[in-house]
Amino acid sequence: MTPLALRIPKAELHLHIEGSLEPELMFELAGRNKVPLRFASAEAVRAAYRFSDLQSFLDIYYEGARVLLTERDFKDLALAYCRRAAAEGVRHAEVFFDPQTHTERGVAFRTVLEGLSAGFAEAGMSYRLIACFLRHLSADEAMRVLEEALPHRDRIVAVGLDSSERGHPPSKFKAVFDRARAEGFLTVAHAGEEGPPSYIWEALDLLKVRRVDHGVRCLEDPALVERLARERVPLTVCPLSNVKLRVFERLEDHNLRDLLAAGLLVTVNSDDPAYFGGYAGENFAACERALGLGREDLGRLARGSFEASFLPEADKLRFLAEVDAAMTA
Repeated sequence: MTPLALRIPKAELHLHIEGSLEPELMFELAGRNKVPLRFASAEAVRAAYRFSDLQSFLDIYYEGARVLLTERDFKDLALAYCRRAAAEGVRHAEVFFDPQTHTERGVAFRTVLEGLSAGFAEAGMSYRLIACFLRHLSADEAMRVLEEALPHRDRIVAVGLDSSERGHPPSKFKAVFDRARAEGFLTVAHAGEEGPPSYIWEALDLLKVRRVDHGVRCLEDPALVERLARERVPLTVCPLSNVKLRVFERLEDHNLRDLLAAGLLVTVNSDDPAYFGGYAGENFAACERALGLGREDLGRLARGSFEASFLPEADKLRFLAEVDAAMTA
């Protein structure tokens, strides 16, 4: 029987679609689009996935994204993710995409959106799209991305904030997020991964986020933990990513169990699975092994993933019933 960690229905709420670009697909698209790569093979790409911090990962991440040029490329990327994720129990995905990673290379915003939408629709997976601003770029550039997103409010549920956290506090983007909320977008933001707990406070108070992406450093601030628990603010935690990027030296050192013990609404996600060695189910399974998570812990994480999603209540209840069925099977 498939281990419960892999087969239990779950929502993935922290997934950068560009980070699901497996080396084999990267080389296929590079050949299709005649984009030169500095690596000789897919194996050589994987061998380079030894990161010392977030920036060392982003350098190779942005290089890989150069092969994505056409609607077909983005459709193939989404389809490939859906196949892997669905095989590990993902029933709903709320997916980050980085428009600036592509528009600065001359790829139209609409090209990215149309391709991703077509891929998820063909795969038949329940999904929502979240357009992220690159925080190492200016707030003015982020505002231009928001302007491009406005005509697509029917297909983009929220805006987010990602890329290099150090030195780029959420407050830098307050005006952009104010405008986004006024235009009807929900908001999320990466905070408290490499950045301090104060970045989580800013994300809550200035950006008015509905979820905190990562957030693992919240335990350094008891008042923050109390607030997150009281307000049921979800944390979209990415354990294998945290180890790969040296937030924690070993998975056994991860604070996931402490976050759960503090009464927080925690979800487990893959972040950039092609680069960090595991999709959502593999993150569940790895934490089960390394942290000694029990059956009830897995059920709590799976239920929390749907509770924390942006799905309508009726859909949440439907998926929660699937979780309950899997727990009693």
